[in-house]
Amino acid sequence: MPITFDDVLAAHERIRPHLTPTPLRNYPELDALVGHGVQVWVKHENHQPTQSFKIRNGLSAITALSNEARAKGVIGASTGNHGLGLAHAGRLLGVRVTICVPANNNAEKNAAIRALGAELVEFGSIYDESAAECARICEQRGMTLVHSTNNRDVIAGAGTMTVEILEQRPGLDALVIATGGGSQAVGAITVAAARKPSLTVCAVGAAGAPTQFESWKAGKVMTGLPVKTMAEGVATASAYEMTFDALKNGLREFVTVTDDEIYQGIRDYMRITHNIAEGAGAVGLAGLKKLAPRLSGQHVAIVLCGGNLSTETLRRAICV
Repeated sequence: MPITFDDVLAAHERIRPHLTPTPLRNYPELDALVGHGVQVWVKHENHQPTQSFKIRNGLSAITALSNEARAKGVIGASTGNHGLGLAHAGRLLGVRVTICVPANNNAEKNAAIRALGAELVEFGSIYDESAAECARICEQRGMTLVHSTNNRDVIAGAGTMTVEILEQRPGLDALVIATGGGSQAVGAITVAAARKPSLTVCAVGAAGAPTQFESWKAGKVMTGLPVKTMAEGVATASAYEMTFDALKNGLREFVTVTDDEIYQGIRDYMRITHNIAEGAGAVGLAGLKKLAPRLSGQHVAIVLCGGNLSTETLRRAICV
């Protein structure tokens, strides 16, 4: 495992002064929708200050830095939520933040990053090109690079969510998590191993970004698979060194969902919970519908991991 349970507890203590626990709620209509006697519990990470769980990651990473490193600033590549998490953490802690995004990135997320006081660098047509520019600027300026996945403090920060979930609902049987890079899922696997080994951790990916799923299925890192999904938060083109082995060994189930199924998840959340989920935020619900026969009669938590849905995508979701 790339982190220990003690790492998660340390992150939990560091970020506790800055964040309040997010709600974990049951909606009987969701129970009926999913069926098979599953009781569904929604972890509302869309209620975080940046409307995403990644504020946990950003705060954990920056609070772990030395004063000297904080003074030089931090930099990260992102398509939105990781950047928002770092930007918000930097604003709270007085640390300079630079975020590199693709040139065609979600304009509303870009505006939110800038509003938090971060420098925004728009470069390249895809995330990988933005990440390369991020690495170049980092070396040039002597900043600390905070990768969205390959960073122990980032993964430990994501694990704090599962600590909260088990405090709020100790009797849970399973946890279903949208998985791009895998920080949420690896955090959950780490916490479950220490706090509740019987907890089943399941992953859901986008069918249009299948690299992580295909790598898990093959038991080895796959590369070169195409990425075409509206769910930018799970639109990863590769498996990651720091999380892959933990995902390979720790996940009980892994399924993928289509963009049509993700859009339906957005609509289901709006109709039943009156919350807006971004694409990645609806992936867990879409995946639970497929996993429900295997989780029959169980109490299952899903994570509404982000609510930063663009106006244009919201229009597409509801105008069907």
